[in-house]
Amino acid sequence: MESGWLDYQLFEDTPGTKGPLWHYRRLVEAARFADHYQRDVTMFNWPGTDYRDKPLVDQTPEALAFALQDAKRVSLGFVHWLQTAAPNPAGGTGFPNLLLRPDVMGSADGLCKYPYIREGRRIKALRTVVEQDVVIDHQSGPAAAHVADSVGVGWYPIDIHPVSADEVGTSTRTKPFQIPLGELVPRRIENLLAANKNIGTTHITNGCYRLHPVEWNIGEAAGSLAAFALDTGRKPKDVVEERGLLRQFQRGLLADGVPLSWLLDVPVGDPRFDATQSLVMAGGYGEGTGALEFGPDLAIGPDERSRWTAVQWVVT
Repeated sequence: MESGWLDYQLFEDTPGTKGPLWHYRRLVEAARFADHYQRDVTMFNWPGTDYRDKPLVDQTPEALAFALQDAKRVSLGFVHWLQTAAPNPAGGTGFPNLLLRPDVMGSADGLCKYPYIREGRRIKALRTVVEQDVVIDHQSGPAAAHVADSVGVGWYPIDIHPVSADEVGTSTRTKPFQIPLGELVPRRIENLLAANKNIGTTHITNGCYRLHPVEWNIGEAAGSLAAFALDTGRKPKDVVEERGLLRQFQRGLLADGVPLSWLLDVPVGDPRFDATQSLVMAGGYGEGTGALEFGPDLAIGPDERSRWTAVQWVVT
C-alpha cells in the first residue's frame, strides 16, 4: 500500500480528504445557531502549531517561561501566515477574515490559557500498557486485550507527532481499549497516583491514551481511588492486587456511571448497565463476540451461564 501527501484546503473540499481543515475541529457552525452566533468558531490543532525547539522538563523556571512564550510565538506566527501568506484558491494569498477570539478563549491574545503538552514523564507503574495490547495487528477480537482491573474505556489511534528530523511519526489503528487501574499506581511510592499522561504507558501507547476523554477518565479514576483508599484505610496498591477490594471499587465506579468495558447496545443510563457491565467483566460479551455488543435480549446458553456464575464477579 502506497501513501502520500493529501492536498487540504482551508475552506474547500479536495479529493481524497475528509473535508476542509476548517471543519476538522469546528466548535460552532454559526448557521445552526443564528440567534446565538454570528460567525463560525474552530480550533486549530495542526502540525504548524507544534513546538519542537526546546524540552519542557529539566528546565530552570526562566528557561521554561521562555520556551512557553516561544511556543506561543509559533502559534501566533502560524495564524499570521494563514492570514497573509497561505495559498488562497480564490486568488492571491492569505485569509484576512480569520481572527483570533479572545472573547471565546478567555485570554488576552486569543490562544489557549495553557499549552497542550502531548507527552510528559511517566511513572513506573504496576502495569504498563504496550503496543501489542491495543493495536489491531495483535488483537483479533472486537476489542483490545481485556484487563480485569479496568476503570474506564477509551479509543484513539496511536498518533505520534515527530519532534525532530530523525523521529518517525505514525498513526496506527487500535481496538477499543480499557484503562487498567494498575497504570495509575506506582510500583514503589505509596503516596502518589498518576492522573493523566504520567500513567504506565510507553512512548508508543501514550499516543492513544493521551487524548482528552481518556485523560479525564484517568483523572476521575485517580480521584475515586484516592477517596476509596481513605474510606477503607487501604493502600491503592492493595486495591489493584486484592480481588475483593478491586471488585468493590469497580462496583462503585459502575454505580457512578463509569463504563468498565465497551458495550454499544447497553449504554450508560440503561437499567441493565450495571448488570451487563459486571457480566462482561466476568467472562465475555454474550452472543455478540464478533462486535462490541452484549445482546441483552438474547437467551443465555448454558456455557455462558456457567462461565459467568463461576467467575462470580459481582459477589463480595
